Amino acid sequence: QVQLVESGGGLVQAGGSLRLSCTASGRTFVIRAMGWFRQAPGNEREFVAAISRSGGSTNYVDSVKGRFTISRDNAKNTVYLQMNSLKAEDTAVYYCARANSQSVATLAASFDSWGQGTQVTVSS
Repeated sequence: QVQLVESGGGLVQAGGSLRLSCTASGRTFVIRAMGWFRQAPGNEREFVAAISRSGGSTNYVDSVKGRFTISRDNAKNTVYLQMNSLKAEDTAVYYCARANSQSVATLAASFDSWGQGTQVTVSS
């Protein structure tokens, strides 16, 4: 079973940047698409970004386009989320997830393994 561990969260001022990392154990990491979701208090878990197995295809929720970048390093079993120009509304727990296919997915039901989450807090 794949285990996912996120890191890189923290407290940042509005306009600042953070880079989240998600490291996976297990050989199946390199053959699956990966994604990031987030959940703010009182809200549903929301899709943020996803990347295909090769890294050649990505997808983002409209609210983060142009500010967030998802990438992966298959040699390191790691996926990243670079977050720039952060806003107070980006405050949430961010979760890394592994898709059940090689292609980019956006629905939570398309992901079968989840990390424990890392808190991102943006002060205004």
